[in-house]
Amino acid sequence: MPGKAIHVVMLPWLAFGHISPFAQLARKLVSIDGEPIRVSFVTAAGNLPRVRAMLGPAAAEAVAVVPLHLPRVPGLPEGSASTAELTASGAELLKVALDGTREQVAALLADLRPDAALIDFATPWVCDVAVPLGVKVLHLSVFSAVAGAYLAVPARRLPASAGDLMSAPDGFPESSVVATVPAYQAADFTYMFTSFDGQPCVYDRVVASIKPCDAVVIKSCMEMEGRYISYLSAQFGKPVLVTGPVVPEPPQGELERRWASWLSSFPENSVVFASFGSETFLPPAAATELLLGLEATGRPFLVVLNFPKGADAEAELRASIPPGLEERVSGRGEVCTGWVQQQHILRHRSVGCYLNHAGFSSAVEGLVAGCRLVFLPMKGDQYLNAALLARELHVGVQVVRRDEDGWFGRQDVSDAVAVAVADGADGDERNWRDLFTNQDVQNKFASDFVRQLKELVRPA
Repeated sequence: MPGKAIHVVMLPWLAFGHISPFAQLARKLVSIDGEPIRVSFVTAAGNLPRVRAMLGPAAAEAVAVVPLHLPRVPGLPEGSASTAELTASGAELLKVALDGTREQVAALLADLRPDAALIDFATPWVCDVAVPLGVKVLHLSVFSAVAGAYLAVPARRLPASAGDLMSAPDGFPESSVVATVPAYQAADFTYMFTSFDGQPCVYDRVVASIKPCDAVVIKSCMEMEGRYISYLSAQFGKPVLVTGPVVPEPPQGELERRWASWLSSFPENSVVFASFGSETFLPPAAATELLLGLEATGRPFLVVLNFPKGADAEAELRASIPPGLEERVSGRGEVCTGWVQQQHILRHRSVGCYLNHAGFSSAVEGLVAGCRLVFLPMKGDQYLNAALLARELHVGVQVVRRDEDGWFGRQDVSDAVAVAVADGADGDERNWRDLFTNQDVQNKFASDFVRQLKELVRPA
């Protein structure tokens, strides 16, 4: 007979790239047979409809979506609830607004009295209000273990210059493919260590939220990232619980007729699909080289390019397309902007190669769909993910870049696709795909996580 349900409060950072993994985990937790868990999902009031849609009807009874009312912050547009409509500077102000909900969160925890709170990097102060209430606090990282291990551990000496960030911190796993990184990647990493308007930098928030926590939670598994998970545990002196990779559920409904008809006109596994998520943007020169590189493959291709908030997306798209390209690839090449049914497209029989930014969730989506993978990371953890996947796990191919500035050309894109789709070039992809799609394995990941969670919140 099942015991009393464990009650978990979730409080992700107000970016949908963070909210979505929290929602995926919430769905996973409440769906486990014989393991009564209920979730209170806390987010800004303006996000409630979209979060409820993410959770879906099956999770509706076990997941309560709780509104958080953000205070006014000078310079932050009224009604802001996520980074989706904000510039980079606006996102920094959103952190200030979220900090201003401390009393609300304290009152919620006092009222709900959950067993545990799963928090993100942006709210390290939750520990201060949760611990006196007897609530266990776990830091849920939406990033890979390798990214956390390289960038956000106490061994990373501060201040961290671009030169410092070219090398892994002390004690990092030996022989790792990311023991060192190119100069252009290290320069990008400095963002994590930069304070804006006197606010704590990302590194400070991450470390400050993990240090007082009872445990860290990673959406990965020991099979993929065992040595990086162990390093994180040793660095912070606390357990790291793994949920297993969050594997997308099969998409519902049908693919939009426009794309279904177009894709169906090509042979099986012939189309290259390129997409970079909603928050990764290619500079115009990079977009141009990407498109010319895909043209050079001779294969049909579908490219989705998105642009920063406030940009005229259609104008930016036109500016990114090289002169004459549309005429030369008419019928076999499509370039668009905005939302598309990515999972439906990836699972279409004609799509055989997925060129993406190496977001961990995107890579898993492509792998589960049976696509060969090409990685073109553009920022932050994406660089480390791409190296881990392509060079350590032998899943996919990286586009070759220039070390000093990250430049790549059309031939680099064409070459990467050619290598990825070559006969026998699937490396270990089949083994990882089998692991991710094995329901017994996925159920064990989930049940093991819940068992560890129970042991933490209700020790014998």
